[in-house]
Amino acid sequence: MTEKNKLLTIGQFAAMHGINKKTLMWYDEIGLLKPAAINPENGYRCYNYHQSPLLETILLLRELDVPIREIQDFMNNRSAENMKHLLEEKIADLDRSIKHLHAVRKTLCNYQQNMETLLTMDLSEISIIEKTERCLVTVAITPATTFEEEVEMITAETEKYQLGRLHDDSYGSMIPVSSLQSGRFDDYCKLFIEIPFEISASPLETAQKNGLHIQPGGKYLRAFHKGSWDQLPQRYQEILDYARQRHLTLRDYSYEMGINENVIDRIEDYIVRIEIPIEHPIQSAFLTAG
Repeated sequence: MTEKNKLLTIGQFAAMHGINKKTLMWYDEIGLLKPAAINPENGYRCYNYHQSPLLETILLLRELDVPIREIQDFMNNRSAENMKHLLEEKIADLDRSIKHLHAVRKTLCNYQQNMETLLTMDLSEISIIEKTERCLVTVAITPATTFEEEVEMITAETEKYQLGRLHDDSYGSMIPVSSLQSGRFDDYCKLFIEIPFEISASPLETAQKNGLHIQPGGKYLRAFHKGSWDQLPQRYQEILDYARQRHLTLRDYSYEMGINENVIDRIEDYIVRIEIPIEHPIQSAFLTAG
């Protein structure tokens, strides 16, 4: 008898695979993995080395949350073809889980960045920042669009693009720069949700394929507004004055997003982040409101 054919106690076999021996006893009871032999003297279960690949396969499938019944069916009908099919299915499941976890991580990072801003930034400042290009899901609105209609439309888009819960994503509203420059500070035209997961193609290619909106990369004016929305036009006027004094050309849209909704109880404490792309920025500039 070679070393590999020697029998191992249930404790030895369990320890070799990093599991509790009660797990092996349960597998025996349900017929998933029977011992190689039973010690006639004490009735203890014994296993051999050649059963290790079978146990490792079972443990792998359990780690992938495959139900016991499916594992039993597979073990009773083991073949290369069945194994290939099962592994392809579980790899696809893992890819979906990884994609979801990346989206969750991105959401947490956004929250962390917002909290860092709240704790460190002078919210009265207007600054120039650099942003990367990103894809946005958008829905068109008008000043006549009701809140109920907005909720229905944004929920439909969330489901369409499988974005998960709304509060898992970065979302906000858009207003054309031309409207701001004409004094129409309530002329919101779109609501947006940022795609929270990584995409293999470039944002532009993805947007063209799926009808998404591209928020361009480059220099932006960034400002914050704290308080109720009826005071927001005054903040926009400060932003327009800032750009005009520095010969900055604002373009496209203003992107608004609340950054502290999850840590406040009063609307007076609500903080909106405002970001507007600029065409010919200077190297750096900061303005502290007096």
